[in-house]
Amino acid sequence: MGIAAPFGSYVMTDSPVHRLDARVKLILLLALTVVLFVCQEPALVVLCALALIPLVLMARVPPASLARGVLPCIVILAFSFLANAFVLDGSADVVLWGSLGLSWAGLLRGAMAVARIVLLVCYALVVSATTTSNELADGLVSLMMPLRALHVPVGDIAMTLSIALRFIPVTVSEFDRIRAAQRARGADFERGSVFHRVARWGSVFVPLVVSLFIRADGLADAMRDRCYQGADRTRLSQPLRRADVVVLVVGVLACCGVCLLVGISAWVVR
Repeated sequence: MGIAAPFGSYVMTDSPVHRLDARVKLILLLALTVVLFVCQEPALVVLCALALIPLVLMARVPPASLARGVLPCIVILAFSFLANAFVLDGSADVVLWGSLGLSWAGLLRGAMAVARIVLLVCYALVVSATTTSNELADGLVSLMMPLRALHVPVGDIAMTLSIALRFIPVTVSEFDRIRAAQRARGADFERGSVFHRVARWGSVFVPLVVSLFIRADGLADAMRDRCYQGADRTRLSQPLRRADVVVLVVGVLACCGVCLLVGISAWVVR
């Protein structure tokens, strides 16, 4: 599948997912987010996970990129899992100490929460890897155009989104560069006590923050020199292609069907 691309960066290749309109991807990602957090049955979450496999293959996104994207969420995932697994009210199925224990229902809830977050991150990474930041921003502007009637600064929101998306791979690249430079100077981030390792990581994060502020100042100067006044961006004007419409309709209907099945199953159980 090739070398893993930096986290959040666009993978330059040709695939059906790359050719799909950015507006369609954003709408389907939103619909899938609703489905993931409405689903209460593990089987439906497994179905969403299975649907991710052909999507990744079709998009030609390196699986290592998805794995790197999940790594920053490890702390949140661990907290979500443990917060659901442990109980303190004495209703534990496995008592550990006093009223503290493990609940089998909590373990299942925690696993479902972790699975939802991982799947959502992976689907979002597929969208970011197959859509340039300009296409994402333009697609968002096109979808938010009705909000202009409510005096919402759509152009500024799109510009902010575009800059944020652009800075994700820049930050990762800068972090790797500074870490490699500190290692070349003899810094060892894997040995020693926790306090010593945290102190060593300070030699990476401090210059990283300084570098990002310098980049931000340079970008602000460039925007000021070009007299940027927050005007609306040029938006997508071409209509959706027939293939885009078909994918959008099929995807939305599939998501609505899943939500309907969840609602019917919940009603039957009651």
